[in-house]
Amino acid sequence: MYKNILFPVELEHTVEAEKALALAIDEARRSQAKLTVMTAAPGFGMPIVASYFEANAVKGALKEVARHLKRYIADHVPDDIETKAVVVEGNPGELILKQAQQDAADLIVIPSHNSKIENLFLGSVAAQVVRHATCTVTVVK
Repeated sequence: MYKNILFPVELEHTVEAEKALALAIDEARRSQAKLTVMTAAPGFGMPIVASYFEANAVKGALKEVARHLKRYIADHVPDDIETKAVVVEGNPGELILKQAQQDAADLIVIPSHNSKIENLFLGSVAAQVVRHATCTVTVVK
């Protein structure tokens, strides 16, 4: 039985994440757990990136990401599941691990859709989470 489930999703890859979300919903329902759905926006706060954007543009972009995440939850997560939306900014792997600690998550359900070539050169967010999480992690391809 789980109490807090974390489901990180890239809003550009929601079709690839469907199986993972279904599993997270099933487990949340079975365990009567809270489901946190999170997404990571690009790291606007990095000085090199931030220098290209006005402060209002960054705030507006984050609000837009939050709006899309809430719409995604409304469209895909049943109302009987207690759900929280979280938008973070920066390195996805690090932020997923941080959110898991903050929420005392006892399960992370993470979709994985990267190609082998991308993983070879860039590393995988899912692999990073599996290596460093202190709770159970389920990776869904």
